[in-house]
Amino acid sequence: MTEDHPNVALLKRLDPRNMAASTDLFAEDAVFHYFNPNLPDLQGDHVGPDGIRAFFESLAGLSRGTFKIEPVSVTPVGNELVVVQSRNTLTIRERAVTVDVVVVWRFVDGRIVEVWDIVPGQPTEVHDAGR
Repeated sequence: MTEDHPNVALLKRLDPRNMAASTDLFAEDAVFHYFNPNLPDLQGDHVGPDGIRAFFESLAGLSRGTFKIEPVSVTPVGNELVVVQSRNTLTIRERAVTVDVVVVWRFVDGRIVEVWDIVPGQPTEVHDAGR
């Protein structure tokens, strides 16, 4: 049995539904870059543990708690980066949306210092929420 890369092990502790319990994973000046043309109110840079927590709280509010992450692959790259491909689902404006996402996490001294969350311009799937 192989052990997880140390940064992958740290990332597994992250709980987007309870960011208050995960703030110790982030450096004080960490930056979360979010690119999603479908959610312009959330797009941009979110700074520090409080800014990142506020981002996830806003996303939870917009999706009425339906936001879920299903990891597809997790790949450590060197000593600093972890690349995660995931399929995210959420309901926004009465539409169930599925989006394939790539997130690049950068770690320094055992803490997350920078994140690039890259969402394509078009969702993978969109359905009326009742279907």
